[in-house]
Amino acid sequence: MVLQKKPAGAVVWGYGEAGANVTVSLSKDSKVIMKKMAQVEEHSGTWKVVLAPMNHGGPYSVMAEQHSREEPKNLTLRDIYFGDVWLCSGQSNMEMTVSQIINASKELSEAPLYPYVRVFTASLIQSEVELQDLAKIDLEWSIPTAENLGHGNFSYFSAVCWLFGRHLYETLQYPIGLVESSWGGTCIEAWSSGRALQECGLTGDARRFLLPTLLSGPKMPSVLWNAMIHPLLNMTLTGVIWYQGEANTFVNTDLYNCTFPALIADWRRAFHAGSEGQTQPLFPFGFVQLSTFRRQDQDDRFPRIRWHQTADYGYAPNKRMPNTFMAVAVDLCDEHSPYGSIHPRDKQNVAYRLHLGARAVAYGEKGLVFQGPYPTKVVVDGARGLINVTYGQELLLLLMHDRIFEVCCSDRPQLSAQEPCQWVPAPMVSASSHAVTLSSPGCRAAVTRLRYAWAEWPCEYRQCPLYNKHLLPAPPFVIDSALRTGWANC
Repeated sequence: MVLQKKPAGAVVWGYGEAGANVTVSLSKDSKVIMKKMAQVEEHSGTWKVVLAPMNHGGPYSVMAEQHSREEPKNLTLRDIYFGDVWLCSGQSNMEMTVSQIINASKELSEAPLYPYVRVFTASLIQSEVELQDLAKIDLEWSIPTAENLGHGNFSYFSAVCWLFGRHLYETLQYPIGLVESSWGGTCIEAWSSGRALQECGLTGDARRFLLPTLLSGPKMPSVLWNAMIHPLLNMTLTGVIWYQGEANTFVNTDLYNCTFPALIADWRRAFHAGSEGQTQPLFPFGFVQLSTFRRQDQDDRFPRIRWHQTADYGYAPNKRMPNTFMAVAVDLCDEHSPYGSIHPRDKQNVAYRLHLGARAVAYGEKGLVFQGPYPTKVVVDGARGLINVTYGQELLLLLMHDRIFEVCCSDRPQLSAQEPCQWVPAPMVSASSHAVTLSSPGCRAAVTRLRYAWAEWPCEYRQCPLYNKHLLPAPPFVIDSALRTGWANC
């Protein structure tokens, strides 16, 4: 396995006879270099020690010895390295294995080249009460092989998790531990503790909801937090990556701007406490903004979730989601995926974009561009019917697009209280290094709102109009003239 390296101390814990003393020894080359003592707690039957912070490397052995009235017992774990440990969670796009993605055979054949990236997968278990330990494990700590990276569809091991960890290893050149705990067809409420749900008004009877039957995963709140996250809280982690949200296009869609930040904050508090303060209280949390799902109806539930994934800022990190990073995936559509278009097979670009965010946010790499271009100023020239959108990065324009930008006009009738806009296309007419000029022929009065890529399927594969020179796509956004600084009408 991989245990967390310094500056944190790795937590080691286990079971024993109530009241017994336990000695934990860390050894290298048969030489004991550290000993820690613990006592088995009466009420839980568990013991826990925090190892002194260790440099990356190995291999080490850890031996736990129980001293009690009964015959002494001991257990030794071998081939242990110190490095960085990341937890990977979410629903089926996190669950997809390496055998399901593009270039799978090449990726699987290269697995043995990374023996210091260790992988572990929790089984699909749900519980109505918080569990202290995983009830079952699909893949115990392992060295990567073609078998355990491509065991079966939506089984072990996560392609996004693996490729993310592999990128980190190539950058950092020290061991990486990857823990997968994910379940397809699950909503964020199932992964949230009762505390987190209460923060968003999902309390009492309102919280005991059943999700739509079309979702394949567990349909009760907190059951995956209880069974697949709570048992991991003792672990010392570097951070978490998350790929989830598709299920919430069907339930509590417009609560996601609360439930997602609440989950992040709650997981941070819980892992910090569970690891005796070793996991950082504001540990880095990366996530994938939803890709695409082609359906016949033209509702905007997918773009709404994408927006709510950023707590309605459009980018990460932000004030409500500090120390987070986001991989935009709206341009990675896959209409012919054998697993359905909701499961795009290009997980390589997803993981690459995620690892850029980790390098910048988690590892503090200065000057690294990890986000696509985002607007800093909108100027509406009503007299000429033009809108100039200025971006904070140099733009790479792949193509002109007639419908990917849309405006809401003040003279258009309201559709409903929930949707006060009748949106009309604002075709792109020109572009410069940092700005795009749009036409707003549908507006006879003031433009009140502007949005970009606000559709389930806004563009074709890697063919959205706007990227930066690092080929990172501009994320979707919606800007309200009444709220947005940098908006001007002239």
